[in-house]
Amino acid sequence: MAMANIKINGMPLSVPNGISILEAARYAGIEIPTLCYLKKINEIGACRICMVEVKGMRGLVSACVFPVNDGMEIFTNTEKVRKSRKITLELILSTHDRKCLSCIRSGNCELQKLCKEFGVDDEGRYDGENPHYDFDDSAAHMIRDNNKCILCRRCVAACQMQEVSVIGANARGFDTHISSAFDKDLADVSCVSCGQCIVNCPTGAIYEKDDTDKVLAAINDPDKFVIVQTAPSIRVTLGECFGMHIGTNVQGKMVAALRRLGFDKVFDTDFAADLTIMEEANELVERIQHGGTLPMITSCSPGWVKYCEHYYPDCIPNLSTCKSPQQMFGATIKTWYAQKMGIDPKNIVVVGIMPCTAKKFETKRDHEDASGYPDVDIALTTRELGRMINSAGIYFKKLPDEEFDNPLGEATGAGVIFGTTGGVMEAALRTAADMITGQDLDHVDYQEVRGLSGVKEATYNIGGMDIKVAVASGIANAHKIMEKVRSGECDYQFIEIMGCPGGCVNGGGQPIQHAVVRNFIDLTGRRAAALYEADKNLPIRKSHESPAIKMVYKEFFEKPGSEVAHKVLHTAYTPRPKYK
Repeated sequence: MAMANIKINGMPLSVPNGISILEAARYAGIEIPTLCYLKKINEIGACRICMVEVKGMRGLVSACVFPVNDGMEIFTNTEKVRKSRKITLELILSTHDRKCLSCIRSGNCELQKLCKEFGVDDEGRYDGENPHYDFDDSAAHMIRDNNKCILCRRCVAACQMQEVSVIGANARGFDTHISSAFDKDLADVSCVSCGQCIVNCPTGAIYEKDDTDKVLAAINDPDKFVIVQTAPSIRVTLGECFGMHIGTNVQGKMVAALRRLGFDKVFDTDFAADLTIMEEANELVERIQHGGTLPMITSCSPGWVKYCEHYYPDCIPNLSTCKSPQQMFGATIKTWYAQKMGIDPKNIVVVGIMPCTAKKFETKRDHEDASGYPDVDIALTTRELGRMINSAGIYFKKLPDEEFDNPLGEATGAGVIFGTTGGVMEAALRTAADMITGQDLDHVDYQEVRGLSGVKEATYNIGGMDIKVAVASGIANAHKIMEKVRSGECDYQFIEIMGCPGGCVNGGGQPIQHAVVRNFIDLTGRRAAALYEADKNLPIRKSHESPAIKMVYKEFFEKPGSEVAHKVLHTAYTPRPKYK
């Protein structure tokens, strides 16, 4: 690789030729501020916060898009640069709703942070006409407030990265705003509820619908029995809400915090992930052995399922009929558990703590009410739980480690790895291989489907049969796979698709990290590694070997694929119109 010898603030430096000034500065330990930049996603130089001086050039240049070359001398902190950044921030604030104290992003807002660093107050010297926009709260999962928008277009880029592209810049000049085509409500376009726009927004312009008041009301209702379940990935992301290192497994503290919030039972969605594998592996084997629709595609990710309904309704028969772990858990609670404990299901409130904003939409889907009541009543994101814990005065870092309640707190390593791309596939293969061969196989690590590549393929010989599988994460990669499925050119038997890049560990409901972290730290990889470590350390790593799973089948479901299992644990899908 050709190198360029440059100077940054007088310090000699050798960096790869052609990289941006922004990236080169990091080699020198210098962080150039930005608001619009997302590496490989939104490199447009629009916000003008990253302006720097280059010797020999009359004006300032945008560090995020300006390439370095040999002999270049760069200055990142001169009076001219700082003055430019401050003026730009003041201009941004001139049309910004400055109600920071009540903003959901206060304390974690990139604009607020920069204003503090550059001494910009909320009075503003460029105040003038300020357009007002109505909230768009039409979607089940999020609210859009253009009064907080700074037109950085990071949300637009994230939606384009997903190849959904239902939002963009409308109008021109002073009237420019981010919206759907013809300013349609978000509920009236083909949004898949993935929430990637939310985790990439630098301000409070987009945020999840907060349902914490509903949860607190249920907890404080003496007639309600409130059960909480936590998705696999939450244990390795929740700690970030309290300043802990990325990838820290806080399972024990998470359980302790949930008990202190007042939930009657604290259970683990990993149990339902194991349950999903039992049904899904059985369904796969049945399809392979009896000529069912192949390839079978996983149905755990509600964002992906909604995308399939909008864009590939002809491929709905390929979807597994299994409910997601969140919904299977709720259905099991309101049928088997309700009977076992003698509780009327109408008095049970099931709360899911999820990495995914699409889970809010999923709770309202048809065919998700096995008991006659919604399988899951309320889905909260990781962020909402973090805020609940803070507002309750719970000192999270000092909590003791506590265990989940039993029996639905027991799970295997296969359930844990559901939280990362390839995890569902690997968990299913562990059980399907034993089912097909009739043996207890020692091999449980399917390395080929691990990792953060957008598309992974592998072929496994199981019981003398070649089973070809594929894994895709992110809607853009789902599109690539589905085009092959639709055309008939693929010969896969089993496909896993996750709506968010990297899987649930990078879900739209996870803790929001500053763009610097997203640009230059392997956020998804660190979170995923913690899940694989948890899997490795568990004594049982196959779903069908779980004592809790064996018990619930013995007492209620009989066997995978039984009539009662189909009634409670399986669902149906609905073709939806495709529009943007």
